[in-house]
Amino acid sequence: MGPPAPPLLLLLLPVLAPGAAPAVHPAFLRVLGSLLAPPPQPTPRPTGAQGYSVRYFHQKVNHFGFSDAKTFKQRYLIADRYWKKDGGSILFYTGNEGDIVWFSNNTGFMWDVAAELKAMLVFAEHRYYGESLPFGEESFKDSKHMNFLTSEQALVDFVELIKHLKKTIPGAQNQPVIAIGGSYGGMLAAWLRMKYPHVVVGALAASAPIWQFEDLVPCGMFMKIVTADFKKSGPNCSQAIRKSWEAINRLAGSGSGLLWLSETFHLCSPLTSDDIARLKEWISETWVNLAMVNYPYECNFLQPLPAWPIKVVCQYFKDTNTSESQLVENVFQALNVYYNYSGQTKCLNMSETTTRNLGSVGWGYQACTEMVMPFCTNGIDDMFEPESWDFKKFSNECYKQWGVRPRPSWINTIYGGRNISAHSNIIFSNGDLDPWYGGGVTRNVSDTLVAVFIRDAAHHLDLRAAHAQDTREVRAARRQEVGYMKQWIREFRRAAAPRGER
Repeated sequence: MGPPAPPLLLLLLPVLAPGAAPAVHPAFLRVLGSLLAPPPQPTPRPTGAQGYSVRYFHQKVNHFGFSDAKTFKQRYLIADRYWKKDGGSILFYTGNEGDIVWFSNNTGFMWDVAAELKAMLVFAEHRYYGESLPFGEESFKDSKHMNFLTSEQALVDFVELIKHLKKTIPGAQNQPVIAIGGSYGGMLAAWLRMKYPHVVVGALAASAPIWQFEDLVPCGMFMKIVTADFKKSGPNCSQAIRKSWEAINRLAGSGSGLLWLSETFHLCSPLTSDDIARLKEWISETWVNLAMVNYPYECNFLQPLPAWPIKVVCQYFKDTNTSESQLVENVFQALNVYYNYSGQTKCLNMSETTTRNLGSVGWGYQACTEMVMPFCTNGIDDMFEPESWDFKKFSNECYKQWGVRPRPSWINTIYGGRNISAHSNIIFSNGDLDPWYGGGVTRNVSDTLVAVFIRDAAHHLDLRAAHAQDTREVRAARRQEVGYMKQWIREFRRAAAPRGER
C-alpha cells in the first residue's frame, strides 16, 4: 500500500512520513484533489427514467501500446430524462479520484441544467477508482500494476467511451459533447478539450489548478489563501491559530501535557510524543478543509457543517491574549465545529477527516508520478508552521513507498503549462475563498479561454446544486457558464449544417 494521500478533493501529494523537516506541508497531502466530498454513505439518485442507469464499457488497460490486449470494465452512469435527439447535447463528467456515484450525487449543476440544454448526462468513472479497477483486487498491488494510472490514459478512456456512446445510442452520433469537471476532474475536462478538440466542443473546468506545477505559482500561495479566508472571517482568527502551534509544542513536552492534550481534544486514542507531528498535521488539514467547503449554507459535505463554517470557527479565536491552555481549548472548540457539528461524535479520530469515497491509495501514486505540486509555508504570510518544499526528500519518499520517482515537469510538458492560448472553448471557474484558485486560470487568456471568478465562493461551488442561500455571484456565474455552453452548441450545429443552411 502506498502513502496516505489527499482524499481529494482535491488534491495532490502523498503524505510524507512524519519527521523534523517534511518536504511539503502534510496538510496538503490529504486534501489535494477534487474534493466534492459528500456524506460518508451518500444516498444514490434513483436509477431508471427518473435518475441514472449504471453501465460498463470495456477499456484497454494500455491505450499506448499494441502488444497488450488486456481490458477492464469502466463504470459509467447515464441519465437521459431530458435528452432530446433533435437539438440536444451531451454533458460528460470527467470523473476524478473517487466513486463516480458520489460525484454524480454532488454535481447538482449538471442535473439542474439538463432540461435547458436538452442534455444527456454521462458520468464516467476514472480508472483505478470506484469499481473501475484494471486488475481487480490486485490493482494497487505494486507500481507494475499501477503503471497505467495516468491522466493521459484516463483521457483516452473518456474519448473511447464517448465514441462508443455515439456509435451505440441512436440519435447521439451528431450531438455536441461538453466536458465538465471539478478540481482534478476540472483539470481533466480542460485537458480533454485541449488534447481532443474533435471529441468535445468545450469544457467547464471548475476549481481546476492546472498551473499548480513546478514554479508556475509560488509554493506558498495555497496556504496563504487558506489564511486569508480565516483572517477575513475574524479579526484575530489567523493570529490565534498561528500562536497555537507553539502552545501545543510546549504542552506536549511532558507526559502530563500529553495526557492533558488527549483529554482536551477528546481524542479516541491517547497521544504519545511520537504523535504530535500527526496531531498538528490533522489540525492543519482541518483548517484547509474548512477553507475548501466554506459554503453559504449548512451542508453535509466533507463533514456536516453550518453555513459559513469558518465564521463559526473564528468565534472561538476572538481574543489572542489568552493563556496557552485556554488557546488550545479554543482550538478544540473550533475543531468540534468541523468534527462534531451534529453532536453525535463521542471522540475525535485523527485518522478520519473526510469521506471514504475518495481513493487515497490511487491518488498517492498519482502524486508520486505526474501530479507533483509544490507546497510550502513560512509562518509569516500564513498561519501555519514553516515547512519548506524539498523535492529531493519528496522523491526519496515516493521511491521508498512506490518504487517510482516523480516527474515534476511532465504535466507542463504534455499539457503546455501557461502556454495554452492556442486552445479554445474552455471556461475556468474559480472562487476567491478556494485555496486552489492560486493555481488556476483566473483571467481570460483569449475570447474563448475565459475565466469566471466568483466572489465569496469556495471549492467548485458552482458545480453544486442550486440552493436558496446561494449568493448572487454564484447564481450569475452559473448563468454565464450556461450561456457559453449554448454558444458552443450553436457553433457546433452551424458548422455541421449543410452549407446553404448556415
